[in-house]
Amino acid sequence: MSLPLHSQERQLVHRRAISVEIFTRADGLWEVDATLLDTKNRDIPLANGVRAAGMPIHDMLLRLVVDDQFNILAAGSLTRAMPYPGQCNQLPDGYSGLVGMNLLRGFRAAIKARFAGVNGCTHISELAQVLPTAVIQAFAGIVLDTKEGSVDGGPPFQIDRCHALRREGEAVRVHYPRWYRPASPAVSKALPADTTLS
Repeated sequence: MSLPLHSQERQLVHRRAISVEIFTRADGLWEVDATLLDTKNRDIPLANGVRAAGMPIHDMLLRLVVDDQFNILAAGSLTRAMPYPGQCNQLPDGYSGLVGMNLLRGFRAAIKARFAGVNGCTHISELAQVLPTAVIQAFAGIVLDTKEGSVDGGPPFQIDRCHALRREGEAVRVHYPRWYRPASPAVSKALPADTTLS
């Protein structure tokens, strides 16, 4: 993969930081804290006055309580910094509407449908989109068997979930040989002989 070269004369004007922390609890459940923080490197005029450089324009926390089946049991949001105080933080019911959803079953589409437009906050909804893969990472090796696979005889969770870990790929052949399946001739013929897949 290649990365475009950055300009030697570029200047930072905006920074968005997204952080996700996942905690175990004594009751066997998990807490997920996701934060979105927007800052500018200059003073910026907002509807309610000037926000000083480095002070957050947005600072939002989304917290979920999930079980080891990825079900959301409790949810809520807190907006700590916003461009429209008294408005941005007055979303009725907040994101408690996430309760009952499953992070692995239609979660992202459900977020878009349930919290679209005036029914949600653009930033919190965007923040929610990163949660499925973050929780998968937390569960890897603890809840999800990433070495031997599931108890029902299925492959490790990560097989066929990304390009590098496709069943016919080199990473699976080397690290998970039991689950390796060579590419079918139709796939092999479709690729040029010198194509390197990674």
